[in-house]
Amino acid sequence: MRRAAIEEQDRYMLERQRQFRAAADVVADAWTRFQEVAAVAVIGSVAKPLWKEVPRFSEFRRARIEVWHECSDLDLALWLDSQERLGELRRAAALALRQAFEKGNGISVADHQLDVFLIEPRTDAYLGRLCKFSQCPKQKLDCLVPSCGEIAFNRRFAEFTPHADLLIPAEGAMLYKRGVGRLRSALNLPQTR
Repeated sequence: MRRAAIEEQDRYMLERQRQFRAAADVVADAWTRFQEVAAVAVIGSVAKPLWKEVPRFSEFRRARIEVWHECSDLDLALWLDSQERLGELRRAAALALRQAFEKGNGISVADHQLDVFLIEPRTDAYLGRLCKFSQCPKQKLDCLVPSCGEIAFNRRFAEFTPHADLLIPAEGAMLYKRGVGRLRSALNLPQTR
């Protein structure tokens, strides 16, 4: 494997993370207009500096060559007081991402790449995920999971229990807090060196 190919893959992974961070800012800004939104934070691998690992790509895996971790989606924690307008929150995020792309803001992230964890503000209890479908229920297999859609657009996953450390990255990656406003840009989160 040529060094240039490894360096190109590393650059791609860093750019992918940057794109997801820019998208986090766009989505957070869209959600700040909703009264029920108490806070928004980046969680998951987009929230922290990347690390080296042998990726799933066969040419790198066969040669056991480490490259920067691949961010495959944008994990966001969304603290909200009410789940009555989850469909509107989903549409606002999708519209904001599409408009950012159309304006040429250097963001090429689609709404289906968001993984939004719904959190109860006072207890930090996991409530479910923001559904990606345009209607609820959508008549898909995913919609047959028990309690999925009991609250419209609150998606449930069979036998899913969040890890106890799910919200730890949120401490340093909080983008918005009601009563305070925007705290930081996701683009200013710790970088890979």
